[in-house]
Amino acid sequence: MNEYVKNLNRIEFVVTMACTGKCKHCSEGEHTNCTGHIDAEIAVSAIRSVCEAYTITSLMTFGGEPLLYPEVVCAIHSTAAEIGIPQRDLITNGFFTRDSNRMKEVVNMLDDSGVCQILLSVDAFHQETIPLEPVKYFAECVADSKIKIKLSPAWLVSAEDNNPYNVRTREIIKEFDYLNIPIGSGNVIFPSGNALKYLGAYFDEEKEYSSPYTENPNDIRTISFSPNGDVLNGNIYSKGIIDILKEYRP
Repeated sequence: MNEYVKNLNRIEFVVTMACTGKCKHCSEGEHTNCTGHIDAEIAVSAIRSVCEAYTITSLMTFGGEPLLYPEVVCAIHSTAAEIGIPQRDLITNGFFTRDSNRMKEVVNMLDDSGVCQILLSVDAFHQETIPLEPVKYFAECVADSKIKIKLSPAWLVSAEDNNPYNVRTREIIKEFDYLNIPIGSGNVIFPSGNALKYLGAYFDEEKEYSSPYTENPNDIRTISFSPNGDVLNGNIYSKGIIDILKEYRP
């Protein structure tokens, strides 16, 4: 086993970079003209291969907005559930259609596929471009299912800071009080992409920020698949994931 990935225990899929929001805080930038998604069949094959070689304890899907392609998300989670990966999470902004019947249908699909928990991104940044009412209806549908749900806001500077964005985020969170949905820790915005472009005044120029998403290259615990198949130093569209893991070097 490759010493650099011997402790691998988590799989992530960026299902698509397409998104229904245009958020100021997005570390990935504008998402302009982003289309396409990871191939479900190849993703499923990669999960099976990795789980034959490693003990994977958690899997997550996110984007972009992953529920623009719910069938792909469900194929991934169904496979993870079948194999026995215990924790299976999805991050979504909850806005992928205005059709309430379709929204309910997708939640039922997610429930049937074995999604354990949904982290719902609601905050001042998402709600600048994403309408709140469809998101609230999505949350209602999830609350009626077997899937656990948490609100997962993005905080600027810190969760305690009283800047205008955080004040607005707290107002938005209150809109969900009637559902008694727990509030997760969310995340503190990292200065990258749109965040650096639009929110630069809130970051300390003399402070060195470290991304919370960066893996130790000498001890990879999580592998994250991009929509185009990129992972570590390879691509699963052209090479098997086990070969990529064997050949990986920092």
